[in-house]
Amino acid sequence: MQRIGHEAGRLLAPRRSSPPAPFSRARWPRRLAWAALGALVAVVPALRMWGFTVDDALISVRYARHLAAGVGWRFDAAGPTSDGVTPLPWPVVLAPLAGAEPLAVLARAKALGLLASAAAGAALGAAIGRVGAAPWWGRAAALAILALSVPVAAHAVSGMETALATALATAAVLLVRRPRWCAIVAGTTAAFRPEMAAWAVTLAVCAGVAARVRPARAAAGVALALAPFACCALVRLAAWGRPAPLALLAKPGDATFGLTYAAVACVVTLAPALVLAPFALARSREALAIVLAASVHVAAIVVVRGDWMPYARLMVPVVPGLSYAAVLAAARAHPLATAARSLAAACLGVALLGQGAVADGRRVGADRRALVMAARPALAPARCVAALDVGWVGAATEADIVDLAGVTDLEIASLPGGHTSKRVDAILLRARHVDALLLYAPDGLPGGDVARWLEASYPRVVEARLARDPVVARHFSATDWLPLGRRGGYVLLRVRSP
Repeated sequence: MQRIGHEAGRLLAPRRSSPPAPFSRARWPRRLAWAALGALVAVVPALRMWGFTVDDALISVRYARHLAAGVGWRFDAAGPTSDGVTPLPWPVVLAPLAGAEPLAVLARAKALGLLASAAAGAALGAAIGRVGAAPWWGRAAALAILALSVPVAAHAVSGMETALATALATAAVLLVRRPRWCAIVAGTTAAFRPEMAAWAVTLAVCAGVAARVRPARAAAGVALALAPFACCALVRLAAWGRPAPLALLAKPGDATFGLTYAAVACVVTLAPALVLAPFALARSREALAIVLAASVHVAAIVVVRGDWMPYARLMVPVVPGLSYAAVLAAARAHPLATAARSLAAACLGVALLGQGAVADGRRVGADRRALVMAARPALAPARCVAALDVGWVGAATEADIVDLAGVTDLEIASLPGGHTSKRVDAILLRARHVDALLLYAPDGLPGGDVARWLEASYPRVVEARLARDPVVARHFSATDWLPLGRRGGYVLLRVRSP
């Protein structure tokens, strides 16, 4: 009885506070090391791909520069407002950086993407480091394979919104155990990439299910995930009369292309191979939520019929999250299965690095800069320029631009035809008072003679049609050849003097 009374007194006595155990302090250097490793995984490959960019990045720059100058949401300073940027908030984000000439603004956008990628990489590395149940080599392998993913590195510094969308999507995934914040950040991601709305809703629902929240809170999470996307749609409806981005009208694709694009994207981004672990995923609610949301995103890519930009841009935002899911699954998987998946993904990544597409991507920025610098004096007399690739043209001149693809022009976007085959003819060019026309010839000019421009090969339909148009031949003459590195160049046609 005396012993029982002693034990009862000990249990009922107030506990004295005690300092943290020494091993809890020892975790911080380890966590900082994983965060630093994650940041390096993001930054080093991105710096290697610093020379990469896409033409559409300069379209966003032109809108941002006009916003910063007080002109408004316009592609042409004196033209109508137009919905030429799919990620609606992106020009607003760029506007504070846009008080400079276009190529300088592009460099700032690339630096912003690098910073966003570094922050997301550090957060991802720290989170992966905390998954102590997974073997250390499995965690390191997930980060190493992410470093091998060329699409992730390239789009971190493309100058587009992709890097910011990737950082937001990664943050949403890391918040999967906090459903409300997960839904808010995932919804913000969908404001920058509209096709990710289904991913945001799925992640919010799955996060709620994994956390076993009440139905009312789950419904609130769905609303939070949809709100930013819905706001963008309402702004578009009020400003331009349609809730969908103009690019959806200007760049119609086909289902076969979308399916092929999604399948190739799942291969070249590498991370999907790491989550081919159905039994391990079934034992990890958080990992399963992330993978289910990514699967819905792949389906959305098929529905929107892919994208014309290189390096699987639409898939990139979910790739770091899949790496995190792979580590969560590795904590519940057999080590040999984890090792086999990691080895297969690593071999694929190394094989893809040996392809010439990586070297070509690194030269894009330098080639584009040289093209812009060569075009500026040639386009200086022009008042209205027609071109299919309007991003670099907008960096070379402040003249009005007729977008032959319709990405920034509702009238042309509404014409029959695809992204490079709109039914534009000489009558429209004359009606728009075009006095300069640019046609892309990837194989160069026959004999290098600009006078033989009609004999050049123009693989894109709208340019080939204009080159064969007798009205164009009668009213325009070739004056300059503007080279684009090793990939041909542009024939510059000027209107003949009356």
